[in-house]
Amino acid sequence: MIISVVVLLEALALLGAAAWYAFELLSGAPVLTFWGAVFTLGLLLAFSVWLFAVGHFLFRGYRWTRAAALVAQLFVLTIGFPTMTGGLVWQGLAMLLPALAAIVFLFQKDVVAYASRTGGTSAAL
Repeated sequence: MIISVVVLLEALALLGAAAWYAFELLSGAPVLTFWGAVFTLGLLLAFSVWLFAVGHFLFRGYRWTRAAALVAQLFVLTIGFPTMTGGLVWQGLAMLLPALAAIVFLFQKDVVAYASRTGGTSAAL
């Protein structure tokens, strides 16, 4: 399913951003507070793990993943739009286009029908 691939690619990109942030932190880049930077790194890693889980269970057809994926895409939009209008057009578009595509896919009938499982082996009513 295309939407799960988009979510998994977003999780990989976020994991890459976390790795870059950790490298910068360990190489002595100036930060306002060290523990604030560590907390930010923890949030990046946690959100990446969460997106991996959402992508995995979305591929398997679980119902709750549609809401989780939608919220994640809305967060990406809130970061991508100011990024694009702030002068980083390509980086902003790299965030906005997959998020918009994922939102469109989330509301298609076949995705809604596929993602109707609640956790058992049979489809939900």
